[in-house]
Amino acid sequence: MVDNVLLDGGSKVNVITNELRQKLGLPPPQPTPFNLQMAIFSFNKPLGIIPNIRIRIHGILYIATLMVMNNKAIDLM
Repeated sequence: MVDNVLLDGGSKVNVITNELRQKLGLPPPQPTPFNLQMAIFSFNKPLGIIPNIRIRIHGILYIATLMVMNNKAIDLM
């Protein structure tokens, strides 16, 4: 459960770094069979996904799937 964070409800993917995943104590990511096309049109392989993460924002519960990427891929966004 992650409290009081901003979540873009219109986003196509919810991206998190593996470093932040570890700091938050989230479980290891599950493998993904696909690549992501970044905003600069390059393709990157995610480290995996973490489905069904409960995020509470101002008392409203959201269920999100987080895409775990390495820092280098996120810097390209």
